[in-house]
Amino acid sequence: QVQLVESGGGLVQAGGSLRLSCAASRSIFSINAIIWYRQAPGKLREFVAGITSGGNTNYADSVEGRFTISRDSAKNTVYLQMSSLKPEDTAVYYCNAHVVTFEARDYWGQGTQVTVSS
Repeated sequence: QVQLVESGGGLVQAGGSLRLSCAASRSIFSINAIIWYRQAPGKLREFVAGITSGGNTNYADSVEGRFTISRDSAKNTVYLQMSSLKPEDTAVYYCNAHVVTFEARDYWGQGTQVTVSS
């Protein structure tokens, strides 16, 4: 089991920055990957960025160069630093923990709202 708690969302003007946090209930090294997704109104949930237990990172093309995913293992927390925000980044951002043992399981946080005004 993994509990995830996101925080850091809010209202920001276009061009601004926000940092989201995803705090996990256990060591992030025991989680195969922690991934940020987002879902805008009327749209499907989409991949934003991910980081593996080995530290490899991956980004959606739409955020590459603007967003940075990182982690603090001492705090069992993964961060999403978002810069040069655009109105189209407005969405609920969700943290996902992908755990593979005998089977693959996914755990989700409650989400945090990010609103970018033009």
